[in-house]
Amino acid sequence: MTETPSPKIDVKTKRFIGQIQGETPGPVLIFFGGIHGNEQAGVTALENVLKELGKGDFSYHGSLYAIKGNLPALSKGKRYLDKDLNRIWTKTEIERIQNSDYEHLLNEEKELLEIFILVQGILETEKGPFYFIDYHTTSSKTLPFITINDALINRRFSKLFPVPIILGIEEYLEGPLLSYINERGYVSLGFESGQHTEDASIKNSIAFTWLAMVYSGFLNKSNINDFKGYYGQLQNSAGNVSNFYEIVHRHALDDNSEFKMMAGFHSFEEVVEGTPIAIENEEFIEAEKDTIIFMPLYQEQGGEGFFLIRKLPFWVLALSAFLRRIRFGTLLHYLPGLSWANKEKESLMVNTRVATFFTRPFFHLLGYRNRIIDKTHFIMNNRELTAKNGMYRNTWWYRITTRKSI
Repeated sequence: MTETPSPKIDVKTKRFIGQIQGETPGPVLIFFGGIHGNEQAGVTALENVLKELGKGDFSYHGSLYAIKGNLPALSKGKRYLDKDLNRIWTKTEIERIQNSDYEHLLNEEKELLEIFILVQGILETEKGPFYFIDYHTTSSKTLPFITINDALINRRFSKLFPVPIILGIEEYLEGPLLSYINERGYVSLGFESGQHTEDASIKNSIAFTWLAMVYSGFLNKSNINDFKGYYGQLQNSAGNVSNFYEIVHRHALDDNSEFKMMAGFHSFEEVVEGTPIAIENEEFIEAEKDTIIFMPLYQEQGGEGFFLIRKLPFWVLALSAFLRRIRFGTLLHYLPGLSWANKEKESLMVNTRVATFFTRPFFHLLGYRNRIIDKTHFIMNNRELTAKNGMYRNTWWYRITTRKSI
């Protein structure tokens, strides 16, 4: 009987939490922990999983990279030192940082440059399919949940996990790491495992990692002794909630804001019209209608006071998927007030003085999310047009054709 080759696990002490090169071709998983330095749960979870993998007799298909994010901030337990590392991943910022004198870069700019070079190296040396997963926690109590840029490949892979899924974060945040990755067409998920200091946040991140390794095909389900236990951990923590939600409002903060959330709110809490949500500059902010609160801010650092979300019915998701599969959005530039914003035909320019009859939900159905240019124009970026669907077409989860495939 031939012995299974020992796993090629390379554990490093600085940027890499660990690295595994499988004996056979397969998916490439890239996990990030600690992009925010006060969110240690993801790092701890990845360390735990890599340790368990080192003890076991597993058969690996593909490669795995577990990467630490903001090293200086992690060492101090702060969200960031100079600027938010998860808000500077734009093409303009990356080019500026690449062309700057390294010694004059801020802490997070140096971190971005190192991570960028690392990711580029992985993309150039590996074949994929690629899966990028970024671990976070929140300052308030919350169910564990997934955030994704709204592309069908992200929806389909995310739906495998028994937790709520939040669409449209890219429309409200400038420069998250995963938005940059998703613009390049790869599956990319953010997993928020719970509150910063709760033990459950680590357990949820551990469970999510095991499931991600199985669902991507990196590990065989039969190799894991307690797969049902990991699934149950997430399912129970999420209260059996696995709906899709969409962000409808972001309450942004500036440097001069004196902001304080009212005590006791947690993500996914239903709030009735007129409920005081926060105090800003000595004035109450009240819910303007019945809504659901999401990621209320209970920490010193952060640019978002809170978000509001709404549950998406299945028929909306199904219609959206159908319209995208038939590429209905590619016809929009023929309509008045709409034109291609670039030669690659990945974005639409919308003139609101002409296209007054189009609403944001209409564009969302087709995969477009907006970025305001000026008072009368905004650009709609479409994740479907850049998604590398061909890379994932032969995966088992992509081929699912049941009603749950949305």
